[in-house]
Amino acid sequence: MATTKALQPLKIGKVDIGFPVVQAALSGYSDSPMRVIARRLGASYSICEVMLDQFLVAVKDRQRNRHFLHIADEEHPVGGQLMGAEPEQFSAGATRLVDAGFDIIDINFGCPVKKVLGRCRGGFHLSQPEIALEIVRRTRDVVPDEIPVTVKMRRGLDDTDESRDKFFQILDGAFELGVSGVTVHGRTVMQRYIGPSRWEFLREVKQHVGPDRVILGSGDLFSAQDCLDMITQTGVDGVTVARGAIGNPWIFAQCQALATGDPLPDPPSVRAQGEIIREHYTMSQELYGERCGALMRKSGIKYSALHPEFESVRSEFVKVKRREDWESVLDRWYDNDLPGQYPDKNLHKPQGSCA
Repeated sequence: MATTKALQPLKIGKVDIGFPVVQAALSGYSDSPMRVIARRLGASYSICEVMLDQFLVAVKDRQRNRHFLHIADEEHPVGGQLMGAEPEQFSAGATRLVDAGFDIIDINFGCPVKKVLGRCRGGFHLSQPEIALEIVRRTRDVVPDEIPVTVKMRRGLDDTDESRDKFFQILDGAFELGVSGVTVHGRTVMQRYIGPSRWEFLREVKQHVGPDRVILGSGDLFSAQDCLDMITQTGVDGVTVARGAIGNPWIFAQCQALATGDPLPDPPSVRAQGEIIREHYTMSQELYGERCGALMRKSGIKYSALHPEFESVRSEFVKVKRREDWESVLDRWYDNDLPGQYPDKNLHKPQGSCA
């Protein structure tokens, strides 16, 4: 195991986070049930799936929509992530997140999905520093002083010198406007998830901003050791685990064990996995009603990567729709105490989400 420096507790603005390995915003995944599971298994902070400013301004407070802004009492601190095109809409969306009770407001300038870029959202803003900084200014202006505003970025739109210059213009300008932290993903927007995340760029960014400004790192964090290595090798103040936390919320407790000098824990047993999957499903059912069966399918598929008979279990989760289907899969495949396995990093394929 690689040695690691003593980890300092993470603080974002006036919000004490604690252990500096947190769960990133994950489109289609990081709803309240997923965030609660992550918290119970060691995540000190998590961020909701990204929400569009236009949607937040228009959405009605109805039973069918309540999951979008639902926050469980045990989640705090929790961040709300916002994405959009127009500065005016951004500020209105930020106000809705504040009213919902989110402790930190996070601005998404990093999503690489093609349809998002085509609508001048997400990572597209890295090509237009003036608009990006106007969004930051308006958001910071409407969010109460005690609630931190943070920004999620990639290292640029592409690898040109022009993109690099614009990245640093936005980075420096955002801090000058009062943001409390910036998360940097080590790939460009055009890269999406192809090729390695450049951790050396994260080191450069942290050295550039200095010790008093918070930088979180992101990209290629699929194991507990990856998370600690990123902090050690780059000097960032913390890391946000994205795809590596889908179906593997145990990664946070594993990080904490390694950080205290303990050996890497064994992967959760099959029975322990089943208990968490049932817990996740029950919370989803309470939030979504009967439609949660199909909504949870993708999470079940991700959980299956820890099962020693991964391919068979995965094929069963692909077919689930109702609670009875879930119970059948869990009774058949998780009602024993076989040892689990760590997920294969090669299973993390590029996907169309803002992670």
